[in-house]
Order: sequence, then C-alpha cells, then structure tokens
Amino acid sequence: MNNEVLASTALVQQFSGVGVSAGRVVGPIRQMPGSVAEPAAGVVVPADVNVAEQGQRIKDAAKAVKAELLARAASLAGEGKEVLEATALMAADPMLVKSAIKLLSPDAPGGARTAERAIWEAGDGVAEKLKALGGYMAERVADVLDVRARIVSELRGLPAPGIPVSDTPFILAAEDLAPADTATLDPAKVIGLITSSGGPQSHTAILARALGLPAIVAAPGVDEIADGTEVYIDGAAGSITVEPGAELLAAAAAWSAQASTFSTFSGANTLADGFAVPLLANVGTGSDALKAAEAGAEGVGLLRTEFCFLDRAEEPTVDEQIAAYGAVFAAFPGKKVVVRTLDAGADKPLPFLTNADEPNPALGVRGYRTDLTSPGVLERQLQAIAAAEAAHTAEVWVMAPMISTAEEAADFASLCAAAGLKTPGVMVEVPSAALTAATVLREVSFASLGTNDLTQYAMAADRQLGPLAALNNPWQPAVLQLVKLTADGAALASSTTGLPKPVGVCGEAAADPALAVVLVGLGVTTLSMSARALAAVSAVLKTVTLDQTRHLAFTALAAPSATEARAAVRAGLPILDELGL
Repeated sequence: MNNEVLASTALVQQFSGVGVSAGRVVGPIRQMPGSVAEPAAGVVVPADVNVAEQGQRIKDAAKAVKAELLARAASLAGEGKEVLEATALMAADPMLVKSAIKLLSPDAPGGARTAERAIWEAGDGVAEKLKALGGYMAERVADVLDVRARIVSELRGLPAPGIPVSDTPFILAAEDLAPADTATLDPAKVIGLITSSGGPQSHTAILARALGLPAIVAAPGVDEIADGTEVYIDGAAGSITVEPGAELLAAAAAWSAQASTFSTFSGANTLADGFAVPLLANVGTGSDALKAAEAGAEGVGLLRTEFCFLDRAEEPTVDEQIAAYGAVFAAFPGKKVVVRTLDAGADKPLPFLTNADEPNPALGVRGYRTDLTSPGVLERQLQAIAAAEAAHTAEVWVMAPMISTAEEAADFASLCAAAGLKTPGVMVEVPSAALTAATVLREVSFASLGTNDLTQYAMAADRQLGPLAALNNPWQPAVLQLVKLTADGAALASSTTGLPKPVGVCGEAAADPALAVVLVGLGVTTLSMSARALAAVSAVLKTVTLDQTRHLAFTALAAPSATEARAAVRAGLPILDELGL
C-alpha cells in the first residue's frame, strides 16, 4: 500500500512505506521547514556594482558554508562525519563558484545577476549536469541544492535551513533530508523519521540505522501531515498511523520496555545450539572503533578507509594513514579488523584519484579499479596498513572493493603479499564475483559481501531512488541466490582443507535481525553492522539453531518475491514481534 488509506468505520488514516530501521514509537509530527526562497529573477543590477566585490562575496559565503559543515563534522564520527565532510567539499566546488561568478558580469547571457541569483542559477546548472550523468552522480543533486541553499542563506545573513527546533521529542517528516541535516540529528529530540521519497540505502536510511532511530522512507504523503499531529510508526513494518488508538499506544510502550532487554551485547554471539557466528562492527575512525569495542563488537568487519581521504584535495601521506589506521587497530587488540582499501569513485569522488566526467560512475573507475588509472595510491595504502599492523596486535585482514574477476583477485593478493600483509580478501558486490566465487576465492583468503552494491547491481536499481525501493531490497530472492553462490564457492575453493573460506556480510543487510538469520543459513560465517545493531541481531540469533537458519534460508530462496520471502521468514521468527523488530 503506497497511498493514504481511510478505514470507513474508525476513520484511521494510514500511510505505508519502506521500513529501514526498526522500532515502534508515538509522537507529534514536525515537518521539515520549507526550502530557501528562490532569489528573484530579472532584477536589474546597477551599472556601478563592483563585480569583483560580488564575486568575493560568493567565494566568502561558500568558504563560510564549508567551514560550518566541517565544524559540525568534527563533533561527529562514522557515517555522519563522512557525509558532512563530503558535503563540505561540494560547498567550495570550483565548478559551482566559478559558474556563479560568470553570471555576475554584464556580459553574461541575460545580463548581470545579483550574487544570490547567480549562485542559484549556477546550482541549477551543476545539478542538471549531474542528472545527465545518471547513477551515483545524479544522487549528488540533492547535495548540490542543499549547498546552494546554504550559500544563499549566508549571502542573506540568515540561518541555514535545518532540523526544526523543539522543546519536546518529535517525529520528523519530510520529502527527504539533506545529508548535512540527517548527519546532525539529535536522537534525544528526533525519535523517528518518515520521508515521502528516498530509498532504503539513502543517507536518511543509513544514518537512521546508525542512530538507532525508527525510520520509514518512500511513504508518499507523509510530508503533508499537519504539524503537531500525533502518529505511530512501526519501522520494521513500514507503517504509519495517524492519531493511533489504545492498541498502538500500548504497542509503542511495550517496544520501549522491550528495547531495554537487548540494549547491550555480551560480546560473544552464538546460536541456540552453541554455533558461533561472530558479530563485528562497521567503523570509519578510531573514535568509531572505541565505541564499537564498548558495545561488545567481536572485531571490525569493515574499516572504511575513505574517512582518511574525503576531506583531502591531495593523497594523505603514508604516515598520516598509519596513524589513522593504527587508532582503529588499537581499539581491538588481538581481534580481527577487516580493512577495506580505498573505495573511491561513484558517490565518493576524490579530486586526486577519480574522474568527475565519467558518463556512468557507478560502472566506472571506482574501488580497486582506480589502480588502473592512478597506480601507486593502492600500494602506498597497503604499505601504511602493514606498518600500522606491525605497531599493534590486531589481526588485520585486507580486502579490495569492486573485484570482478579471479585475475583481479590474484593481482590484489600479490600487492598485499608485496606489502607484507598475510590475509588478502575481496568484496563481493559485483554479481560476476558471486557467480565465479569458487575461482575468485582460490586466489584470496576470504570474501565479504557488500549487500548494498550487490543488490543494486543485481537488480539494476539505483539504491537511492524511492520509486525503485522494492527492487533495491536485499530480500530479493535473486540477491539471496548470489549470497548462497558465494558461500558455496567458498566451500569449493577450500576443498583441499575441508573448511570453507570465511564469507562475511558487511552491508546493511547484516543489521536486519530477520535477514541475519537467513544469511547464516545461506553459509555466511560472520556479520558486520553498526554498533547499535549488535544487541538486537544477537537477541534474535540466540533463539535459533543452525538447522533452523538453514530451513528459513531455504524458505526465503523459494519465495517468488522479496515481500513474500521476508513475510515467510518473519512468520517463522515470532521473537521479532515480541521484541518489536
């Protein structure tokens, strides 16, 4: 159901979308404030206006916006920090600023513009170019328009657009949220998120999960609910009910009480029959790693090394990288830390490494492939990882993103060996790697499934687009088949030892307790997720045996659709409803 439903008897107004972060809460709606008013077009600029001074105003405003975003990023960690740093870079994008300054000239087509109008039109131009590129670059359009609004506000001397201020907790509703806003949500005030657009892997969804906020995206109409209206949201079911009755109020209260029962993780995850399935954490910084260790994570399943690169116009030195990686290794002495080498490109362009003019960056030079066009960067990163490992006791594994063939896997393994790294692996996010997992994994020691990209590539569905949310769903039987093929390939690749090579999942799918059960049943050996998800996933896994996970995995594989796969598995896991998951 994607539209408003009116029950004729009780006149209950409901909306439905894609649940992206579990939880049941009740609260008043606060709508995201409207966008910054567009500067008037056709304003006659006096002939004596100093164009150079107006150009400097634009430069200064862009720098101020960049500085403000970086200052906010400094107080955050993980995804929030990375998102704000990437948005800050866009605020000072030369293409945006130079385009705006050109429009200040009396010689510009249509005549001179005011500074505010110039940056507005320049933002439109950059956004249109990104839309034309499609894929990941098209996803940056929202970022450009957000930055444009902030620069216009700065030029006007007004506060930047942002999250509503409230003395009481509320559920935030919007068409969608800009990354800079999502990254700085205060979970003490914002108790839930609902948006009318966006997808299950949008910034809103990813950061809601990281913050532990119940959230629903792609729910048409929720951005029109009146401020102050009390609503009930069920983040697992994807349902929103206006003016809930006693039954739903009780459900929210029960969830709040139950949530405390799985608020902590013991640090040793096993199934009901004692079978161990280690739960690891996804981190980006030393600060993230310390928080994950405090939450009981049994190691790190994904160290996103981009945090060391995103705010840089030049490649960080080897010494800078050693310090950054070492801060993570220090948080997990004697435990496994899986490092993903630089995943640049697509939605994470870097000036010194990627080409912004690629026609389709999602299928372009990204991840491991950047070694083809910028040789040396990967080798230096591997040297830094090896040096950091030597200074600590963490058990360091290293994997390359965007590996497509056994030949690429072998090349990466040789680069790791040359750097002195003993445990090379690959990310399985390209379907070809899953289909040929037996040969790919003969070249390396392990694999980790990046389910976010694997899903969008398997289903040919941009993971940020709300209209494609149903396709871009890791419950799709086709995606689950690729997971099984990878695990089966890992067993074949280890035929001489008798033990399958390890296969982990570090994508967002691992944080879904129901899907975690299925992944274990498909042969996945470790699960990595945000630290906040550890306790809930463990609470569900400890109620099932390995045989039960395999039965539920078979049930999901046999389902004709993602919706039916999810429903069938959830029906076999009553603990989910008991815990409000």
